[in-house]
Amino acid sequence: MLREILFRGKKIDITTLAILLCFMVISTMAIYSATNNTKYAGIHINNLVMFLVFFIVMIGVALIDYNVIIRHLSIYLYVSGILMLIFVKFKGMTINGSTRWIDLHFIQFQPSELVKIFVILLLAKMLGDKKGEYLRPVRDILPMIAIVGVPFLMVLEQPDLGTSIVFVCILIGMMWIGKIPIKHAIVGVSAIAGVIGSVTALYFYDLSLFNKIVKPHQLHRIQTFLNPASDPDQSYHVLNSIKAVSSGQLMGEGYLHGTMIQGGYIPYDYADSIYVVIGEEFGFAGSSLLLFLYFFLIYRMIHIAISSKDLAGSYLIIGVISMFTLQIFENIAMHTGLMPLTGIALPFISYGGSSLMTNMLCMGLVLSVKIHKE
Repeated sequence: MLREILFRGKKIDITTLAILLCFMVISTMAIYSATNNTKYAGIHINNLVMFLVFFIVMIGVALIDYNVIIRHLSIYLYVSGILMLIFVKFKGMTINGSTRWIDLHFIQFQPSELVKIFVILLLAKMLGDKKGEYLRPVRDILPMIAIVGVPFLMVLEQPDLGTSIVFVCILIGMMWIGKIPIKHAIVGVSAIAGVIGSVTALYFYDLSLFNKIVKPHQLHRIQTFLNPASDPDQSYHVLNSIKAVSSGQLMGEGYLHGTMIQGGYIPYDYADSIYVVIGEEFGFAGSSLLLFLYFFLIYRMIHIAISSKDLAGSYLIIGVISMFTLQIFENIAMHTGLMPLTGIALPFISYGGSSLMTNMLCMGLVLSVKIHKE
């Protein structure tokens, strides 16, 4: 047994581990800078401890054959995830107007993060069972939409628009690689465009009906995105984030010397707004290095997916890539004025136990595909 574990351990992708270690260093440094001389001082140590613990968990997951999880556990994990979301709806912990967490006393746990993994696993099983055949609209596409639609609506109701969008991106990415017929893809894109167009038209022609569909806080975010100067109070976060990132210029203002960060002008700069710390203190060079590491990580995952002889494993990795890509783009875009502000963490960098746990579990599954790809 020990010999088999050691044999599997030798197959772990060292390059991926090195990238994750780089993320650990960057994250800990950025969190220390963001919380220096604040009431949150010291949480960079918590972040480092969580990284090390989840590294061990990740390796443990990697040594387990992912096929066992996909084939035998995916449906049960998905159902358990939905039950957790139901529990959150009625007994969840509310912070800043959003009911997303379960209070475990020693940690505040966000179930929607785990549900993302469970959705990926179940979709990978369904697509793997197709064995590369084209998806059929009734027997394949509609069930997949239903599987994603349930957690999407439940998370959207919390409200958590950022995470709910991630579910949609996972579905689109996995169905696209899972061979959805082009005519059905066109219908889907047209439907999405039609919904967005209809909601936009309501904003201009029937604001009362629009307000019934879009919640007030979401409307404020859209308005401040379109015209940040229209309401300085509502756009405080966005305007300061853009100012901080732009002030970083090429090389940044220097570690622990960010004017906006050290002055406390950026809300949640240790969590969702962690990119602003990197942009201001390390400038374009530091931001580019971070993006390069993300690019290299995704490249490694694509390489593992292509080399896998099992379609379910490849689809699993595509789901993880879709999740990471959307979260990276959305987090950076919302702090540079390219997208409305939403609550979504920057993978591996933002402070947060639930988010980091989900990301490391995902990487454990990816490494499991690498180890068991034969």
